[in-house]
Amino acid sequence: MKAIVHHEYGSADVLHLQEVPKPAPKADQILVKIYATTVNRTDTGLRSCEYFISRLFTGLFKPKFQIWGSEFAGVVVEVGQSVQKFKIGNEVFGLSADTFGAHAEYLAVSENGSVAHKPRNLSFAEAAAICEGPYLALNYLEKVKLGPQHQILINGASGSIGSSGVQLAKYFGAAVTAVTDTKNLALARSLGADVVIDYTQEDFTQRAHRFDFVFDAVGKSSFFKCKPLLKPNGVYFSTELGYLSQNVYLPLFTKQIIFPIPKDTQQQIELFKEMAEAGQLRAVIDRTYPLEDTAQAHRYVEKGMKVGSVVVRVV
Repeated sequence: MKAIVHHEYGSADVLHLQEVPKPAPKADQILVKIYATTVNRTDTGLRSCEYFISRLFTGLFKPKFQIWGSEFAGVVVEVGQSVQKFKIGNEVFGLSADTFGAHAEYLAVSENGSVAHKPRNLSFAEAAAICEGPYLALNYLEKVKLGPQHQILINGASGSIGSSGVQLAKYFGAAVTAVTDTKNLALARSLGADVVIDYTQEDFTQRAHRFDFVFDAVGKSSFFKCKPLLKPNGVYFSTELGYLSQNVYLPLFTKQIIFPIPKDTQQQIELFKEMAEAGQLRAVIDRTYPLEDTAQAHRYVEKGMKVGSVVVRVV
């Protein structure tokens, strides 16, 4: 099968299209012919070792995962002998957040992993684009038990995690203030934001309004800059480690910041399916690349200005 492979850390130049063996599903696995996947910040950050600490998980001297890609959507073409939940021909979507491997023509995943039947109303590209962003946002929002009584500010509301966060926050009934740039104000409103702030025209950290939660979905602010926005028991959380990894160790000293380790589950993917079919979660796709141009997709994502998801078309 064709796959985007790399054998060393570095720039997008380390990525190459190669022929590799097609995986054989184990007894509890399904083999998915991938139609669409994505390139996200996780892929680019781990490939480049932006944070050296990531090597503790991905390999100290060279990557132990040679094929990146965590989001996928496609069709089941083989099933292991003990599989009960899926059949050959089923359209599925999901996450391979621990072992990756989705930047390829085929992927073997456990039937009990983070995989579900594809939403009926979404294309393969749209289904692939509603996995990682929502899962990362959900891990934070569930941690703080977000509900109708809360007000939340989301910085970076047009990115994959931010746009998902806006939709999930509205699903939980919260009042949402979204921060984005001028060209994406209408997008943030269409996703359900109650108030939108154009960061090119206003420093949102100078607002007098106070929030229960501030979610920095792009990691371009900091706890200290956003602390004045928090109510006395308010909480800040960010998708990035922050300057000198401060978002990791500051929770040891204050309850006003959290940095949970995200965990993906099949129940999350099932939730995203239900929300998508109910019109409560939609994919935001910036642009699409063919599999052979995955390195170019990495370069674009690294610019830090993508809107929603960058999709890679495999079929």
